[in-house]
Amino acid sequence: MVLEVWFLGTSASIPTLNRGLPCIALKRRGELILFDCGEGAQRQMMKAGVGFSKKMKVFITHLHGDHVLGLAGLLQSMGLMGREEELQVYGPEGLGRLIEAFEEALGFKLPYEVVVNEVGEGVIHRGDGYFIQAAYVEHSVPTLAYALIEDNRPGRFKPEKAEKLGVPRGPLWKALQRGESVEVKGRIVKPEEVTGPPRKGLKVVYSGDTSFCEAMVKLSEDADLLIHEATFDDSLIQKALEEKHSTASQAAEVAKLAQVKRLVLTHISPRYQDPSPLLDQASKIFPTVLIAEDFLKLRLSYED
Repeated sequence: MVLEVWFLGTSASIPTLNRGLPCIALKRRGELILFDCGEGAQRQMMKAGVGFSKKMKVFITHLHGDHVLGLAGLLQSMGLMGREEELQVYGPEGLGRLIEAFEEALGFKLPYEVVVNEVGEGVIHRGDGYFIQAAYVEHSVPTLAYALIEDNRPGRFKPEKAEKLGVPRGPLWKALQRGESVEVKGRIVKPEEVTGPPRKGLKVVYSGDTSFCEAMVKLSEDADLLIHEATFDDSLIQKALEEKHSTASQAAEVAKLAQVKRLVLTHISPRYQDPSPLLDQASKIFPTVLIAEDFLKLRLSYED
């Protein structure tokens, strides 16, 4: 199985000619998961071709406009497209009032139900083979970072062990590979009898806006992909501290301490028409790093 990650908006605060406002899309087993929803998100989704899946959820990190004002347009566009399926939206306290204000001010009645989940730290959602964990990070308003963490997968199947236990080839082997017990001649054969140790699933972490903090390091531990804001280069460290954002080197330090496999920097200040200085600074601390551009697409797959 492959998990696709689309960067639909990678600017900070205001859009530029080349960068939209924050929005990250994950596609997994036919489900679409959005992290943040900046202005024009639905157009970016159309342009990228990610679609508007019936199985869809939205996770908002905080209520600053550049991360949430696209939600009204997305909700209305999906309504006009005839969506009928319920939509689950997650975020910090106040998100429900904001969506109510959208509906009241714009005067639209959606043909589907929007279920708002105002959440805090911990496991906030369990899906098909994964869960979403949230943690408060350091910003000027209550802000959550999110991790999508897949469940462990069954260990590698050992055919010789299955044969030794008398399990015939075919459907019973497939059931054992899925982690299911099977019955053979009145005896129950468990998956752990014919497989190696469980194998880790994929883990993707998204920071939203944050200054350097231990909570971000802990949430990111052993992630396959860390998507971290890098609003400023290192020369603006004081501004980053004052506004509770991160520099490129601080994002790289999180990746290094958390021992992630890959780091992508996003939420790039519009002052950087050429973001290469941020890449240079980050790569000195954590070499497996790149700068996100709108419509960058990454495919994550299992190493084993």
